[in-house]
Amino acid sequence: MNARFLLMLAALLVCGPAASAQPTEPPAGQVSGQAPDRGRPTKHDDEQPLLDFDKYCLGAPWTFEWDVPEGPLGGAGRITGTTTYEALGGRFYEATTAAEGPDGTFTVVEVLGYHKESKVISRHVTDSRGFAFDEIANVGADLGRFYNILFESAPFTAGGHTLRIRHTMRLNAPLAYRVSTSVSVDDGTISDMSGLPSQHQARSQMRR
Repeated sequence: MNARFLLMLAALLVCGPAASAQPTEPPAGQVSGQAPDRGRPTKHDDEQPLLDFDKYCLGAPWTFEWDVPEGPLGGAGRITGTTTYEALGGRFYEATTAAEGPDGTFTVVEVLGYHKESKVISRHVTDSRGFAFDEIANVGADLGRFYNILFESAPFTAGGHTLRIRHTMRLNAPLAYRVSTSVSVDDGTISDMSGLPSQHQARSQMRR
């Protein structure tokens, strides 16, 4: 069995800084809510900006396409679809993905909890292909205004195998991010996946 496969997950990512007493409009090309322009070079002890999940994720659907190899979750081919985020109140959100792949259409529903001050995101993922799992992530940021979400799942069963997944999501543009995925099958060594699928948010085209 090929231990390298690609798991399509709903997009989750983020961008943003600590709140400011006098918020201003960001420069062109900078995501609203990111680290402020201090008017000087950054220093190693500058406070890292906190993610603003609402400002980045909520709104129009995210679109994606992903070329996947064969694995425990399905056949090889291209997966395409959209993911939409909704605030549930408090620290919680729901993401719904409608997708089509080599084995037909499927849906993914995620319930996410985001503790901004602790820089932690959890999510419970339910996939219509017959499996569910839980993940937790540390949220990191660098002073160059890039953000990383590092997810790791609890073991779960799919396709007759026990799987564990790690995702690294990196925000690298105001309306796009990239995801790298690694997986362990039946307690084997976690292997990096080749390829980095893109996610793009089409605010005007996708709104209804």
